[in-house]
Amino acid sequence: MMAAVLYGKEDLRLERVAVPQAGPGEIVVKVGAALTCGTDLKVYRRGYHAMMLKPPMPFGHELAGVVAEVGEGVEGFREGDRVVALNSAPCDVCFFCRHGQQNLCEDLLFNNGAYAEFIRIPARIVKKNTLQVPDGVPLEYAALTEPLACVVRGLEESGAQAGDTMAVIGAGPIGLMFMHAAELAGVKVIAVVKRKDQIDTAKLFGANTVVQVGTVEDAVEATRALTPERRGADVVIEAVASPGTWKWAVDMVRKGGVVNFFGGPPSGTKVELDTNRLHYGDITLKASFHHTPATCRTAFDLVTSGRFKCAEYITGRAGLDAVPDLFARMMIRDGGTREIKTAVFPGGVPR
Repeated sequence: MMAAVLYGKEDLRLERVAVPQAGPGEIVVKVGAALTCGTDLKVYRRGYHAMMLKPPMPFGHELAGVVAEVGEGVEGFREGDRVVALNSAPCDVCFFCRHGQQNLCEDLLFNNGAYAEFIRIPARIVKKNTLQVPDGVPLEYAALTEPLACVVRGLEESGAQAGDTMAVIGAGPIGLMFMHAAELAGVKVIAVVKRKDQIDTAKLFGANTVVQVGTVEDAVEATRALTPERRGADVVIEAVASPGTWKWAVDMVRKGGVVNFFGGPPSGTKVELDTNRLHYGDITLKASFHHTPATCRTAFDLVTSGRFKCAEYITGRAGLDAVPDLFARMMIRDGGTREIKTAVFPGGVPR
């Protein structure tokens, strides 16, 4: 079969590899659709991921497809089932799992290789984090479950309530997901974006108001001006992953508010924050990483219920052979068109 394999920094190759076989408790899925992802782009740019991927290794982690083979002992799945298999599963026995932090599992099992014709799903993921896709839900929509599950957890950890004001810094795929998930939860959203073409997209996904950096003298003050009595947002989501926007997030939040540093900067990145404001403002700082089986199911329900704007979120379609060039192009943003996620169809782009 053909599969995309990452060898290092910006070195992604399409190769012929052996078709995987299902061991005990495992299934093999014929990939119906895989999605491009900001994390995959970050890994492509850096050449590694400290937790998920060390090259050379099959690439991609957002997928849905059809069960092609069922291993010995598998219950609940059979050949022909349409499924979404998440990219990880916790052990549920370590310290962190026992303390309700499955995303920090000491033995978190990851799985990569979505940009391929077939992928083997490990037994633990089959048992704990593989879900059957209802008829009528396109597989490319179901593949949105994984990134949305991370966003759902970030939203839950931030404690945002209906009627609150949330500022989201960044209008990439994750920032837009936060805007839409917050809108669906009844939260008022202020989007802080960089490019002009992102304004309409932010509004499409639920932003009530938008601040475009570069067109205002002070992005922090412009954002605070849109909050009640200019006191700042109840919650600020940082979805850019830069020291500058981390500082903005702290300055945009109100006293007693919550900042969620969702974007992950490179290892070794340092940032200076105003400790006086943090202490006397009683500000809570959080950093959300990954998802849990519970947030995966919440996200899956949003997708399969039709509440989430899946069709609008997937803005490109490509075949498997286009993946290396696709990531090379993703490194260059011209701002001319609205691009969020591309659905990759290993079996050929549907007509």
